[in-house]
Amino acid sequence: IINNKNILVTGATGSFGQYFINYILENFKPKRVVIYSRDELKQYQMNQKFKKYSKFLRYFIGDVRDLSRLNDAFRNIDLVIHAAALKQVPAMEYNPMECIKTNIMGAQNIISASISNKVKKVIALSTDKAANPINLYGATKLVSDKLFVAANNMSARNTIFSVVRYGNVIGSRGS
Repeated sequence: IINNKNILVTGATGSFGQYFINYILENFKPKRVVIYSRDELKQYQMNQKFKKYSKFLRYFIGDVRDLSRLNDAFRNIDLVIHAAALKQVPAMEYNPMECIKTNIMGAQNIISASISNKVKKVIALSTDKAANPINLYGATKLVSDKLFVAANNMSARNTIFSVVRYGNVIGSRGS
């Protein structure tokens, strides 16, 4: 699924994204890996960290809220790993519309860009907090999960959408 494929990771400069990219670069032979995130400093730091893999890596500064930018980045991509999210529970309770824009509208943008660009597979990271949400963050991730599952009906199976649950991890920047 990874060898000789073009892979894009949203939120690639976060804890999961950096670990995942390191893992695939050390264990597989991707054709190209696209790091998609809003954080230019962390992209620079990743570029320094992964210098020996530079021929495989491409860096896109962008936000999942921006469908046009996603469409630019998703050209000729085979696999999307969607790890971008706003996840700090107290901040999301105080800024609910920002959480909705990123976690729900951003998810819909990922779906739209994937279908438009004929991405073969999309794997969206979810959270244990979506299983029985008691806060806004969990609720937005539950909606995101439902959107990705329902997208399989929209894509006529040209793009396969999956969701995986990911819980709190020691040393991550998560909630």
